[in-house]
Amino acid sequence: MVYFKKINDLLTSFDLKTSGKWFVLSCLIGVVAGLGAIVFDALTQFVQHHSLVAIAGFEHPQTVGEYSFYQDHAVEVDFAPWLLLAVITLGGLASGVIVYNIAPEAEGHGTDAAIDAFHNKRGEIQPRIPIVKTIASALTLGTGGSAGREGPIAQIGAGFGSWVATKLKLSARDRRIMLAAGMGAGIGAIFRAPLAGALFAAEIMYSNADFESDVIVPAAMSSIIAYSLYCMSLPQSLRFMPLFGNELHHTVDSHFELIPYAILSVVLSLSAAFYVKTFYGTNKLFKRLPIKPMFRPAIGAFLTGVVGIGLFYLYHQDMRALSVLSTGYGLLQEALTNASNVGIPLLLTIAFVKVFTTSLTIGSGGSGGVFGPSMVIGGCIGTATGQFLQKMWPDLVTQPEAYGLVGMAGFFAGAAHAPISTIIMVSEITGNYALLLPTMLASTLCFVLCQRVHLYQKQYPSRLDSPAHRGDFLIDVLEGSRVADVYDPNRKIQLIPESKTLDEIVHSLAGTQQHYFPVVDDAGRIIGVFSEDDVRAYLYDETIWKLALARDIMQPDFLRVTPEDDLNTVMQRFTAINVEALPVVDASDPGILLGMLHRKETIGYYNQQLLKHKRAGEELEPA
Repeated sequence: MVYFKKINDLLTSFDLKTSGKWFVLSCLIGVVAGLGAIVFDALTQFVQHHSLVAIAGFEHPQTVGEYSFYQDHAVEVDFAPWLLLAVITLGGLASGVIVYNIAPEAEGHGTDAAIDAFHNKRGEIQPRIPIVKTIASALTLGTGGSAGREGPIAQIGAGFGSWVATKLKLSARDRRIMLAAGMGAGIGAIFRAPLAGALFAAEIMYSNADFESDVIVPAAMSSIIAYSLYCMSLPQSLRFMPLFGNELHHTVDSHFELIPYAILSVVLSLSAAFYVKTFYGTNKLFKRLPIKPMFRPAIGAFLTGVVGIGLFYLYHQDMRALSVLSTGYGLLQEALTNASNVGIPLLLTIAFVKVFTTSLTIGSGGSGGVFGPSMVIGGCIGTATGQFLQKMWPDLVTQPEAYGLVGMAGFFAGAAHAPISTIIMVSEITGNYALLLPTMLASTLCFVLCQRVHLYQKQYPSRLDSPAHRGDFLIDVLEGSRVADVYDPNRKIQLIPESKTLDEIVHSLAGTQQHYFPVVDDAGRIIGVFSEDDVRAYLYDETIWKLALARDIMQPDFLRVTPEDDLNTVMQRFTAINVEALPVVDASDPGILLGMLHRKETIGYYNQQLLKHKRAGEELEPA
């Protein structure tokens, strides 16, 4: 705790708006997110090597840019489909038992939980959640569950950012920024896409075209550090290689190609809607099962294995059919480099079945991300569509693999409402920036066509709707209003001479509805104010009724306002000293009393102005 106090003292020495503070915090988050990505990757490979590979004889294909810690430790075990089914079921059971007994909040894909914490929980994430999420996701993925790696990594970074902010006693706003920066760092590291990670953290919070602008710079710094640290754990030959290698050099040869890319966008939008509907429909079905929640992931994993093995035999024991399990990146790598070797039937089958295996794995309560499967589904649909369009327009569509790259971006942009970060993400993980034009077209069209599709259900439409920004966008209805617009200078006010005795004051109160009384001197100038409460303090001591004067019970140091004072300032004064009326005096001579401004009148005026703005069509929050 002493160390946290010293760090807190150091950080608070920076101005909150300076980049110095965020540089320190972002670097710290980036280091932890980078280490978290390394640990999660190693743990997942450990589980996979000692379960899928050592027991079932199944080693899932990887992309060109991925690195296996066990590549020099080959295990000679024949593939046994039914042992694969046992492994994936036990993995789902272990994941469910851990999650539902330690941190039930860690179920599912994780990104939604981080988004919800940002909007509704002041950026607070329980420290145990990232740890449980890491272990459970490694078990799910390592045993063959169909899921992605970004969910747990995002929660590791987000959870650490939230924890540090809490320990340093930072504001809720700062905690939210650190949570989002942690998300961006995790994404940037695991996908080796630092720019996309930063933009993803800012964009994924909202379903409309809105950004959490305060997050971008801290998230960029965190993402750079996490990406660099993660890459240092890789061999030199892979450190700067994109996830899918350096050989994807597709181009756009004609502007007329945008027409088939627009057709692809429609196909992707329909597919994204089917994916989201299936995912949450499956989730609802599992929640209705009359069994303990901890056993649901095992059932989902078992059904996932059955579907995968069934497809394996359907395609005459083609190992590529098992891409519906685990990440599926190996098949996607082949589809993006040589689509003709895969063929339209297998690509569409993998895409269609991957929707169900992902829904069974994660929708049942299993732990893992949904971005990875989305890339496989979108990439397979894109490549298959490209091959089909090539047969229709061979002179126009010459590179069906390019449609796979665009499909990856468009599918997730529509499902998750994150077009900008997805465009950059796909470009970074494939190392191909020549397809920016069709990728932008497809992502934008899918985003527009999928307005009713919500993969992340905790997103808010915009900053205006988010509880995290409640009050930021209220229109100031008192702007430009003055005291003169409210108080009545003709209202009769009972003035109390300073020489008036308490006995006379007590008897005069019985015949008036006034609660605050200005005290004036012989020249009629105001010198103080007292209220009914000030008089009550003397009611039980009649011996001083004829001795005490108005000047004895009045408050000589009192707040006053002028007709030209701004009503916002006046409302703050009412709140600060908790009074119901303030004397209005002449601006050039504070001794001349012009009237009294009452709190009730000011609030009434505010509500009148509020009603006018509402009638004009502006959305405001009542006082």
